[in-house]
Amino acid sequence: MQLVIIPLAAFLVSVLLHTLALTWFVKLNWLDNPEAYNLKRRKLPYPTGILLVLSFVLLFLVVAPKTPQTVGISVAVALLCLVSFIDDRKTVHPIMRLFVQALVASIIFATGTHIYTLTNPLLADGLINLDSIDILIPVPGQKFPVVLPVLSGLFTVFWLMLCMNALNWFDGIPGQVSILSTIGFAVIGALALSSRVDQPEVALLAFLLAGLSAGALLFDFPPARVVMGDTGAMFLGLMLGVLTIYSGGKVATAFLVLGVPLVDVFLVVTQRLLRRQSLISGNTGSERMHLHHRLLGIGWSERKVIFVTASLGSAFGLSALFMSSTEKILAGATLFVVMIALWLYSKQ
Repeated sequence: MQLVIIPLAAFLVSVLLHTLALTWFVKLNWLDNPEAYNLKRRKLPYPTGILLVLSFVLLFLVVAPKTPQTVGISVAVALLCLVSFIDDRKTVHPIMRLFVQALVASIIFATGTHIYTLTNPLLADGLINLDSIDILIPVPGQKFPVVLPVLSGLFTVFWLMLCMNALNWFDGIPGQVSILSTIGFAVIGALALSSRVDQPEVALLAFLLAGLSAGALLFDFPPARVVMGDTGAMFLGLMLGVLTIYSGGKVATAFLVLGVPLVDVFLVVTQRLLRRQSLISGNTGSERMHLHHRLLGIGWSERKVIFVTASLGSAFGLSALFMSSTEKILAGATLFVVMIALWLYSKQ
């Protein structure tokens, strides 16, 4: 019953807060600046991503057990929200943003959220172990030290930072991050309920987040009435990364769920490296390189772009629920080829 009631409550809370934000944010003058991006529309409430974070923390503390992981996630989400909100309102230096992202990911890792193994069908045992090198940290008052696996820590921090930035960079069209996040959380929830993973508590958390992002989608789907900003995109990216770790660290599945924004990041980074451009600066003007920018540039509507990216995310994400590790790798390669084809098709 909780798997229905909690996500529904999350959806209703998200809808209620976004409805109130249409008035409250205007009174507070929390509005975006469309002129900075050459957009000819009225100013919209911004950043409404803070509503997602507040809703999540409230519901998370109610349904989640009180463990070091719960505390770590709550602290990390609060810190990320604070810095992202300041960045949305005043702008934070890119280096500082990366430092905070690394700190947030490190807090989550240090409080018990780890990736210990990666599946590799090319190896005899099918696994790559990430806990072969450990650091022992003595804790005053405790008999045994805290054990932190080095390689696991490096990969976990990298993975969470990648997910945060992939969703944030993909937030070029209102509604795109909301719909991909809703799909991603729903797929991860279904995976957590499967006999292979069997983690109903992870499924509950995933469906809760799906309810929150679905509520936001009602307000930022084109024509948008709000803008979630980095505050929302970073938070959703972080939680997608965390849940893929919780649901067994199935990176191949996670890649298929998040494949569209992840491949998009790879293509943009590759192009910037070839042009010897900064990897951490934003896209402006003719430098708008993301797939959604390119498709808009050849005349596609925002809704058409979202339909294509959401369809790809749904098709490959859902297919991952029924595939073996080898099949997931082949599906990932197929998705990569499809993204390359769209990239070349949208060349101006």
